[in-house]
Amino acid sequence: MLPKLALIQGVFYVLTGVWPLIDIVSFQVVTGPKVDLWLVRTVGVLVTVIGVVILSASRSRRITREILLLAVGSALGLAAIDLVYALSGRISAIYLADAAAEIALAGLWLVGSRRT
Repeated sequence: MLPKLALIQGVFYVLTGVWPLIDIVSFQVVTGPKVDLWLVRTVGVLVTVIGVVILSASRSRRITREILLLAVGSALGLAAIDLVYALSGRISAIYLADAAAEIALAGLWLVGSRRT
């Protein structure tokens, strides 16, 4: 189960990380206007790198504790930011959908890691 979950999260992170790098206009149409585009791009690069690492682990079927920590920690960290700032009105409510996806990913990792 864990390699498949790594594949799903890796693809999700690569797609969402690359998006603002290749089309910042459509990214802002969906997620709302941004003041600091350099920061959006920085987060995009970091999320992309995390996704590539998780994809690499999926491909090699080497899901170590470090990969588990990276996957769960990233998901929960992004979910926390989404929730705090979307609920305060600082960022678009669309980020609540991302928070739900991130929490689901983290939960699946925790359930899956107990089965192995």
